[in-house]
Amino acid sequence: MTKPTTRAALPPTASGRLQAWLPKLVLAPSVAVSLFFVYGFMLWTFVLSLTNSRMLPSYQFVGFGQYARLMANERWWVASTNLMVFGALFILICLVLGALLAILLDQKIRQEGALRTVYLYPMALSFIVTGVVWKWLLNPQLGIQAMVRSWGFESFRFDWIVDPNMAIYTLVIAAVWQASGFVMALFLAGLRGIDDSIVKAAQLDGASLPRIYWRVVMPCLRPVVFSAVMILAHIAIKSFDLVVALTGGGPGYATDLPATFMYTHAFNRAQIGLGSASAMLMLGGVLAILIPYLYSELRSRKHG
Repeated sequence: MTKPTTRAALPPTASGRLQAWLPKLVLAPSVAVSLFFVYGFMLWTFVLSLTNSRMLPSYQFVGFGQYARLMANERWWVASTNLMVFGALFILICLVLGALLAILLDQKIRQEGALRTVYLYPMALSFIVTGVVWKWLLNPQLGIQAMVRSWGFESFRFDWIVDPNMAIYTLVIAAVWQASGFVMALFLAGLRGIDDSIVKAAQLDGASLPRIYWRVVMPCLRPVVFSAVMILAHIAIKSFDLVVALTGGGPGYATDLPATFMYTHAFNRAQIGLGSASAMLMLGGVLAILIPYLYSELRSRKHG
């Protein structure tokens, strides 16, 4: 006696196969374009970094000679040191300021929506606009220094933008002003996702509000902190437009970052191979940050 044929055992029809393949067909052009214009050009940049290309691409390979030239370039080391100073201060101040603003708004204060909009508004601006505005504000003849001196404080000085030793910190000020509101939004979303019963239990145990946030709430926000660090580090590594608009890399090249070095010192001087090598090192910096993040995400999902 033969068993009745079930629906699962029936061969798929043409319409069923089409429905199964339709999402892949729709996504295929976008995937192909991304592979070519993103990963394809990344590969091409790496190939150029191994050549002696100058004004036009040349495929006479010189191995890692361009990387050796880059490592021997004093201006590259200045740019790398500036990136470490700028990146460390930018990330740290944004995290602290963003967390404090988020905690402030989490107290259910009045006009929370208006304050949240005010804090988030700078992120809606481009870094070019931010750089131009802060260039005016930091100009000793027009900005904050001139305004305070007009109030009678003739000895007041705030001329960091023309001081080679302090100019890098003007980049930190402008970048923190723009990005701290975004970090605040990340922390606020994380705070609103924490179960209130945890906080209430800590209050019943007699813990003060600062201790609750430090010992109970902040450990629950580790994924938010990690995500914020990844985003801010990515912004710091690829910073270009803010530097160009605010300081132009000056005074001299005191505020050069790797991105501005790559453009002004390499590509603008017909050094395609050297510029490609610097671009690959910047990509390496991004990957050094991104890979641990992806690893932690995949590991948490696997054990979750």
